[in-house]
Amino acid sequence: MQLSLLVLIGASIGAALLSEVLVGSAEGAGRVLGMSEAFVGLICVAVVGGAAESLSAISVASRNRMDLSIGISLGSSIQIALFVAPVLVLSSYLIAPRPFHLTFSTQLLSFLLLSVLLTAIVAGDGRSNWYKGVQLILLYLILGFTLYLIPSHS
Repeated sequence: MQLSLLVLIGASIGAALLSEVLVGSAEGAGRVLGMSEAFVGLICVAVVGGAAESLSAISVASRNRMDLSIGISLGSSIQIALFVAPVLVLSSYLIAPRPFHLTFSTQLLSFLLLSVLLTAIVAGDGRSNWYKGVQLILLYLILGFTLYLIPSHS
C-alpha cells in the first residue's frame, strides 16, 4: 500500500515535470513557426497530451465497442471542463502570484459552441456510422486551420 502510494506520487511528479517541458517546448516551437497561441494550446499540446487516450479509443472502436470509444473520447473533455479548469482558477487565488482568469475570444467561444453542438448531434442518438466520424474529423480540421490563421495577441 505504501509503496504503491509512493509510486503514484512519483509518477504524478514526473508527469507534471514532463508536461511543463512539453508546454515550454511547444510554445517556443510555435513562436518560431509562426503559430498562434490558440493553435499551439488547442491542437499541438492537446494532440500530444491526449495521444494515449486517443489510441485507446481507436483501439476500442476497432473492436466495435463504440459506446466505450465515445465514453473515452468525451470523458476527458467533460472532466477538464467541469473539474480541472474550475479547480485551477480557484486554486490560483491561493497558490499563484496573481489570480488565473479564463478569458476566451469570440472566435474561441464560437468554436466551443460548434464543437458542443456537433458532439451532441453525433452522440445524441446512441448510434454511429462513418459519416458521423467524417463530420467530426472535418470539424477538427476546420478548427485547426482557422486557429492556425488567427493572429497571436502577443
